[in-house]
Amino acid sequence: MKFDNRVAVVTGGGQGIGAASVLDFLTHGARVAVLDLDCAPLAAQLAARPALASRCMAVSGDCTDAAVVGAFFDRVEAQFGPVQVLFNNVGQSARERSSPFTESDEATWRFVIEVSLLTAMRASRRVAPGMRDRGFGRIINMSTDAAFAGDPGLADYAAAKMGVVGFTRSLARELAPHGVTVNVVCPGAIRTRAHDALKPEVLARIVAGTPAGFIGSPEDVAVAVNFLAGDDARFITGQTLLIDGGRWML
Repeated sequence: MKFDNRVAVVTGGGQGIGAASVLDFLTHGARVAVLDLDCAPLAAQLAARPALASRCMAVSGDCTDAAVVGAFFDRVEAQFGPVQVLFNNVGQSARERSSPFTESDEATWRFVIEVSLLTAMRASRRVAPGMRDRGFGRIINMSTDAAFAGDPGLADYAAAKMGVVGFTRSLARELAPHGVTVNVVCPGAIRTRAHDALKPEVLARIVAGTPAGFIGSPEDVAVAVNFLAGDDARFITGQTLLIDGGRWML
């Protein structure tokens, strides 16, 4: 199998894009560890698939807490072994606290930057030295097409997620000579729990602004993550892949 017994970590893997990627990795033979505040949706999906569930470690915890993250990776390495694939998926916008930048507050900026940028840096810092020393590794970071489009009301989120792009490129240059690739995916409109809370007229505007004419699924992102995590992507690093139905074209 493509990821036969390789160890993959997915942050924020309890639902949505993260959970879809977890299931994809498991289906292709990986052993997968998940850190998320709420792992219940993933557990529900795995309940009827015991063969996959037996290769998944789901830990409930806060990815913004350095002590929690450290303890999580200690447990992963003790139970599964060295991490070979890291998908830094966790992150979010200010959501109900979002506002025009002129009306925003610093506490919200700090939260968004912490959860959407620093979590990726923290987890990567933990696994990158081992990947470098072993001569193999795959790191996939999560950004968003909002970082490129500059959607109003998302200045903090766009700043954090464009920071992820810059971080990806710099880390990719450092690790490329050691057989480690680092890439970033940038989804657009994807049907997740956050999207389900949007008003119909908002969803209609999103669809109208997407050339493909529909909202993508978490699986549309998971297949791209799967490719970048595999051996076939060995010559691809430092790249930014937008998965948004053509809303923003590089």
